[in-house]
Amino acid sequence: MKVIHDPVHGTIRISRFEEALIQTPQFQRLRGIEQLAMSHFVYPGANHTRFEHSLGTMQMAGRIADQLGLSRDERALVRVGGLLHDIGHPAFSHAVEAILRRNPLYQPVLQKKTFSSHEDFTQYIIEEILSRDEEVLRRAPDSSKDYFTIFSHIAVGDAFGAPSYLAQIISGDIDADRIDFLMRDSYHTGVSLGLIDVNQILESLVLEGGRVLLGGEDGYSEEMALVAAESILTARAHHYSAIIHNPTTQAARAMLLYALEGSLDKIISKMKKEDKTNKNSVSKIIMDFFLKSTDADIFSFIRTHGGRTEQKLITRLKEGRICPLIMRFNFSRLHPQTRTALAIITQNGHAKKKFEETLARRIQDTCNTPALVDLDLASGLPKTIRVKTNDEEGFFYDNSALANGLIRAISRQISLCIFTQKKKNTPPVEEMLEEIKTLSRQLLGFIREETPIKLEAILLIFQSLNKLFSQEIDSYIFIPKIHNITCIYKISRELATTPQLKHLFDYNYSQEYGFPYSDELYKNIQTLVAMEMLNEDIRTFERKSTWKQRYEYTLTPSGATYAEEITDHYKKETELVTEYLKQHKHAIKHDLIKIPKERYQI
Repeated sequence: MKVIHDPVHGTIRISRFEEALIQTPQFQRLRGIEQLAMSHFVYPGANHTRFEHSLGTMQMAGRIADQLGLSRDERALVRVGGLLHDIGHPAFSHAVEAILRRNPLYQPVLQKKTFSSHEDFTQYIIEEILSRDEEVLRRAPDSSKDYFTIFSHIAVGDAFGAPSYLAQIISGDIDADRIDFLMRDSYHTGVSLGLIDVNQILESLVLEGGRVLLGGEDGYSEEMALVAAESILTARAHHYSAIIHNPTTQAARAMLLYALEGSLDKIISKMKKEDKTNKNSVSKIIMDFFLKSTDADIFSFIRTHGGRTEQKLITRLKEGRICPLIMRFNFSRLHPQTRTALAIITQNGHAKKKFEETLARRIQDTCNTPALVDLDLASGLPKTIRVKTNDEEGFFYDNSALANGLIRAISRQISLCIFTQKKKNTPPVEEMLEEIKTLSRQLLGFIREETPIKLEAILLIFQSLNKLFSQEIDSYIFIPKIHNITCIYKISRELATTPQLKHLFDYNYSQEYGFPYSDELYKNIQTLVAMEMLNEDIRTFERKSTWKQRYEYTLTPSGATYAEEITDHYKKETELVTEYLKQHKHAIKHDLIKIPKERYQI
């Protein structure tokens, strides 16, 4: 058994099969892909790669498997899943992956499957390339196609017929991937992300009912389990603010992205002139970014195919002359309705590209110098962490007010940065805010014509509830406060059964918790809370001699205004939602809260 020495985990022992996988060209490529693309401009030590992160994830997956008492075969599966979970990452990681979301026509199609994320490429590499490698097959415990298919799915967090807890270990809310990258990024950047108590986290993990839970043997150990999980969320929040949303890092990523997209555009323009335009040829280039290229290869590609503008951007990156920041807008600088519009735009890659390019052109006209815009919103919210306290199972955020607050804090991490090649003629802030507001609303109109906006559908529910239950007395208005988030889950699932509403409420619902639950719906509700479209209050209650907490929801004044403005577009849908709520209003548990009329619009 070979030994590798790692600065984060110490000694890592690898099996003969794992060694064979590590020695493949596909895995060795990860040596040339930085984990934190472009962060080294801010943190010189941040030169660690996907290669060592993958080794660390494998090691952490094995430790979790040991803690849960998994069998030898299951332990081997999750270790390999952890080892290969990032093998489909493109050069420069998420900076290059964004091209697929921003340019849907570039998404390759293989075997009738559209490749839109690095997870798609990870599965392809494992199932179609590694499964045919002679040395890998010689050392594999099972050389069948099915065996490689199983751990290709585990690697991307999909159990695919295997026990769900195997996928949870690699891609859950407290998983091997997350633990390693938070520890490793902190180590190499020198940024303290808070104490991540790995040993306490591991001791708090239990396997019950086929799922990984947080728990303890007594009340105190249950509390410590919550504290350990809270440390992960705290680190995640700091990770975004200190590293991902550092303006210099955002500038470097934007420079790379603009240079790469510009180079691809030049190739397509050349093909059109030569009457050789072929989607497959562009897709082949994109495939190489994910299957063969390293960070250095991307620079070479831009030097070969980029025009004058692209060459200038790459030269500046090579020389460390990052475009200066002239303006940055975060959560506190943006109106709630504008925040919400930007949150929706970030979920639509093509719209995000349109927003950034249009705003950059307008700034360029004002400042008379080339401009770049980068819009980013934190992602990867924890959704399904389950904890066991007093012999009852529940969601982590229902048992920890700190966790709930951290989820909101992460959801609010929006960063809109504007960079120019020369710092001059900066437009007035108020003028820019108005420009951002106008442009974001225009783009929302285009998005609505192309695809359903599920965030807005949730606001339609609350608007209809307001009109159904609200009362006006003297100078006050009384609006409904919905007792529990599960009420919104149930309403959404029922509305999805109406054909005319399915496009707005089409979530994947699970009944495993005793009520209809959807990760995506939970995330959308939390986004609306974070953007101050919805207000979330804590209500404590007693059950089985234990005090618990639940969250209650109201539509904020900004949310009410936003909902009113979109009514014309959703006129028919609003009528159907209102009709359903009228028929079931007696089942909707709520209180009425008093607000001065001048502060609220129904």
